[in-house]
Amino acid sequence: MSYVELDGKDLPAYCPNPAMPMWSSHPRITIPLDHHHTGKCPYCGTVYRLKEGAVVRGH
Repeated sequence: MSYVELDGKDLPAYCPNPAMPMWSSHPRITIPLDHHHTGKCPYCGTVYRLKEGAVVRGH
């Protein structure tokens, strides 16, 4: 499975992310991460995952 890795400074996660091309845009939404530190966009199916050892502050 492919995914977008996030660091603590990348939170809150949102989709589409800045690396996505304009043609694949959809409304911008925040992606909640579950207890496994992953989340999936309901529009495009992109999976987001927090990097191993990432420091999360204030979330």
